[in-house]
Amino acid sequence: MKVVVVADDTAFVRDRFRTAVENAGHKAILIKSAPELLARVQADLATIDLLVLDLRLLQASGVGLVRAIRKLDGGKLPILIFSGTIASANEVRELASLGVAGYVNEYSAVQHIVPALAPHLFPDDFNRRHSPRVVLGIPIQYRFGNTIAAALTLNLSRGGIAIRTTSPLESSARIKVRFRMPGSKKDIDAEGRVAWSDRRVGMGVQFERHQPGSQALIDQFVDAHFFSNRKA
Repeated sequence: MKVVVVADDTAFVRDRFRTAVENAGHKAILIKSAPELLARVQADLATIDLLVLDLRLLQASGVGLVRAIRKLDGGKLPILIFSGTIASANEVRELASLGVAGYVNEYSAVQHIVPALAPHLFPDDFNRRHSPRVVLGIPIQYRFGNTIAAALTLNLSRGGIAIRTTSPLESSARIKVRFRMPGSKKDIDAEGRVAWSDRRVGMGVQFERHQPGSQALIDQFVDAHFFSNRKA
């Protein structure tokens, strides 16, 4: 069982993440203010497996809150930031320098939450992408040798895509994928390799080659959605 601290000042977000975490057999600790969070980190550092954080938590201000956590944990805790609370690309760079593990959409559907957290709860099983991920459930077709399969995606980043499947391919398998971005009329064809594989979640594909123009479309989509719906 893993222990996940969910720090957000919105009850709706806290409750949805608690539901997802507890339904998966783990423990969720809910926090709604910065002083409460820092006290919990200081008291229970050894038992916390993952911290999921609202960067605009009550009585806190942006990156400074992460710096305060790092003074307490010495860089030990994996920290995910709710992407809607990021104010600028500059904050992303500052957070990277503080060792933030990644980002998660606070408005993800309940069934998408644990798959988004899994790479950070079970880091030995996953090759984590360093660019921001956008939760995205769209149809995808993938081909391995002479086998063609269809599935749904879990998330998309500039460098790869995660696929939900109960029959993932082995790590390092070479794969071809085809998918269409929401609102687009053009299919994206890409080749890559399976970077991680887990029957609890699916598999992650690291892109190695795209058709001309596809990388720009992916970059634009990720940037547009990662910085959308920010908190004021």
